[in-house]
Parts: sequence; structure tokens; C-alpha cells
Amino acid sequence: MSARAMLTVVGTAVGGVIGWNAPPPPDPACVRELLAGAGMPAGADLPEAVRAFQTHAGLIPDGVAGPRTVHALTTYCRRLDRAA
Repeated sequence: MSARAMLTVVGTAVGGVIGWNAPPPPDPACVRELLAGAGMPAGADLPEAVRAFQTHAGLIPDGVAGPRTVHALTTYCRRLDRAA
């Protein structure tokens, strides 16, 4: 690995630890919009809709839209957009 690549990896890791490049906490309105874009509208029960998506995506269905869930949801929506 080149020195430049090593610095990039180290910089990204350190930035993640201290909060640089960290995604903002998920906004419930944004999560609802993403779920709707994925064909799983949340309705009144957001945690239940998040659980349904987590089950669909093979994640632990805890109903919490944490970083992994939001990343998976965003990726899923992007794939749907590309396919359309």
C-alpha cells in the first residue's frame, strides 16, 4: 500500500473516531421519506416500518433507525432509483 493510501485510510479511521465525516443522526422525516421510496411507507408506526425494512434487509429488527439501517435503506433506495 502506498504512503498516500495509508494516510487516507488512517485519516478516515481517525475522522470517524472523532466525529469527522460521521453522518448526522437520522431525522424521522427523512427516514419516513426513505421508507416510502423503498415501497414501505411508515404510516403512524415508524418503529414498526423500520423493523419491517430491517427484516427485509437481513438486519437485526430492533425498530431503531441507526447508522447501519439508514445506510442500508439509503443504498436500497439508490438501487431502486437506478433500476427505474
